Amino acid sequence: MAWISLILAGVCEMFGVTMINKLHRDRSWQSIILLVIGFGGSFLFLAYAMKSLPMGTAYAIWTGIGASGGALLGMLLYGESKDLKRIFFIALILSAAIGLKQVS
Repeated sequence: MAWISLILAGVCEMFGVTMINKLHRDRSWQSIILLVIGFGGSFLFLAYAMKSLPMGTAYAIWTGIGASGGALLGMLLYGESKDLKRIFFIALILSAAIGLKQVS
């Protein structure tokens, strides 16, 4: 259950980052509330996951999901660069997260 919680924390982190971008484009109360919900859920799920997972592993995977997911969402939703080098390094981040799961 801790791993599922950690993945949910990463997904909430991606949502929160997307809401930061939305807030820059549309300063509304809805954007602020969704941003707080996204990051609040992220920290809540991360805290739950860290009850049974090592801190270093949980934090590395959480940031990996958030960083790579945020970059992918930027490419898909906001027209950011889809350069092959960028995709390669995102894949490295995800590979490292999977590797940490395998050795934990």
